[in-house]
Amino acid sequence: MLRALYTSATGMKAQELMIDNTANNLANVNTTGFRRSRMDFADLVYTTYQQPGTIVSNTQVSPTGLQIGNGVRAVATNKHFAQGAVEQTSNPLDMAIEGDGFFQVRLPSGEFRYSRAGNFRIDSTGQLTNGDGFLLEPPITITQGVDITKITISRDGRVQGIRSGSDATPEDLGQIQLYTFLNPAGLSSEGSNLFSATAASGVGIPGNPGDPGFGTIRQNFLENSNVEVVTELIALISAQRAYEINSRAIRAGDEMLSTSVQILR
Repeated sequence: MLRALYTSATGMKAQELMIDNTANNLANVNTTGFRRSRMDFADLVYTTYQQPGTIVSNTQVSPTGLQIGNGVRAVATNKHFAQGAVEQTSNPLDMAIEGDGFFQVRLPSGEFRYSRAGNFRIDSTGQLTNGDGFLLEPPITITQGVDITKITISRDGRVQGIRSGSDATPEDLGQIQLYTFLNPAGLSSEGSNLFSATAASGVGIPGNPGDPGFGTIRQNFLENSNVEVVTELIALISAQRAYEINSRAIRAGDEMLSTSVQILR
């Protein structure tokens, strides 16, 4: 009876984490480049009273065993990197990645982070930065001391611009690179639409957009979150019902303990 109390408690804790994860997915349904997470669970170690295959006589073994589980534990939050819907914007510096790959940005500390969010801006020095002011790497300088009125970004990542009052051939301003990982699910979420490389993800592999294994760039577009609201609501309802069922199992165990106490009296 006491085992049921502790086992059900692990179930309630697991469903709390499930609801927390689902709430985070729903909260970021409109976050540019966000990637939904899914909770993975595993059952806990079993108490074995009789191992399957135990010899019960000289000529016979037990076809089954007697094992009682001790609950559940959260194993991981698994990121899903499926392509999100792209939305057209009026900003020529907005970029969406169609396919695999991440943009790389450099923090003030010199560390690198990776992102699918392509809402870039020009800072006071004329360089491309993300919304938090982190520089795109390799760096792309737009102004170069002159006024650039028209910026074009090709699907293979070539950035070109035309000077103000000029109808000349566009000037090359830089080349955007993308980075892929052998195990993107192993990236660590850092907030602000950023991921950091870990030992599980491996190091970032650079390449130009359109290269084999790399996506392409679409200018004037942004990639939306890949959260599916209906799927998350179903997961939310399922977690809530599982939480209620586990609480009822605790109540049943409590009632059984109460009955035992009454017998002793």
